[in-house]
Formats: sequence, structure tokens, C-alpha cells
Amino acid sequence: MRIHTGERPYKCEECDYACNESGALKTHMRIHTGERPYKCELCGNEFKYSCNLKTHMRIHTEERPYKCEVCGYACKHNCNLKTHMRIHTGENPYKCEECDYACKESGALKTHMRVHTGERQFKCEVCGYLCKQRGSLQRHMRIHTGERPYKCEECDYACRERGALKTHMRIHTGERPYKCVVCDYACKRSNTLKTHMMIHTGERPYKCEVCGYLCIQTGSLKKHMRIHTGERP
Repeated sequence: MRIHTGERPYKCEECDYACNESGALKTHMRIHTGERPYKCELCGNEFKYSCNLKTHMRIHTEERPYKCEVCGYACKHNCNLKTHMRIHTGENPYKCEECDYACKESGALKTHMRVHTGERQFKCEVCGYLCKQRGSLQRHMRIHTGERPYKCEECDYACRERGALKTHMRIHTGERPYKCVVCDYACKRSNTLKTHMMIHTGERPYKCEVCGYLCIQTGSLKKHMRIHTGERP
């Protein structure tokens, strides 16, 4: 009847929480006591609630009970499936109040907002480098550690970033995904295509401060400067 009457006779002595069952109050008190009675027998992690232990066990069992009916994607948490479904529905419920950006996850919006705030909360303790994302800092740290976790299966090439490995693999596959819309030229890198397009646009962004010579590439300007410096390669 307490559901209908709204009566909540069980009250927490530490805060304003009140409930209609003694068991609910007992569970709530773990917030204050720090008690974690549910323990994983495989790794020793402890939890306040049995449902948290049940979810945690999927790490060990690899159980993925939540499945996407569209593409077969499977995951361990219902909330992950809900987020995944936005790929199919196109829903972007998290919207930036400063611009038109919208995304599927709250974390992505939080990261995006740093574009507007200029916040760079992740700092390298070695050189002081600042960045907006934890992943960016992790990649940066490989400069100091020398770690190159991405390895080519065709040769000895190894690199710090997945994207660099993807680009490198085009040496072996011959893939040239960047195509010129003016002529038949195609290349492996986006910046190479950008440089090529200057042939058509006539853009010459690199200028000699001595004589005004203009060119497309920094390497060309460097070679040109030898005319003035007398340097011999």
C-alpha cells in the first residue's frame, strides 16, 4: 500500500533519502559505509550491488547478451546497444549550443565543447604538451617512450598511430584513394592530392623573401634558396 500512499517510513540518518522498504535502505547505506559485499571470485573486484557484479562478470565470460537486430552487433550493456542503434537511426540527441554540431554520445559532445572553450586538460609530464583528448595524449607519449604498437605484416615498418599504418599499407596494396577531380591523377595521401591540386589552381603558397620566387612545395623553396646562400647539397 505504501506505493499508493507514498509513505516512506525508512529514513537514512546520514542524508535525506527515504524509502518504503527496509531492504532498500540497507542497500542505500552502502553509499555511506563504503561496504561492497559482492565480490568477484575471479579477480577480486568488489561491488555494492549484485547487479554490478553480474554485469562485471561479462568481462570474464565474454557474454554479450544485448544484440542489434539490424547488423548483429553484440555488447555487454544495454546502454551500449542503445547508443549503437543511433548509427542505424541517425539520431544525434546531444547538440552543441555554440554551433550545429550534434552527436550520438554525451562524451563526444563534452570533447567537442573544448573546441569552443579552448580547454586542454590533458598534459604531458615530460614536455608540457597540452591537448584536448586523453587519446591524443596517449599517442603523444609514444614520442617519448618510442613505442610503435602498429606493425606492418608485410615488412618491418612500425608506427605510433593506426592511421599511419593504414596509409603505409597502400605501398603494398597499391591503393590510391585520393583522386583529382580535374585530371586522372590519383595518390595515396590526402596532403599529396592537396599539393597536386595547386597545379590546377595556380596556388603558390611558399615565397622566397629575397626575390619573391613562388612555389608549391617547401622542398622546392629550400632548393631555390641555395641560389642566394650558395649552399651546395
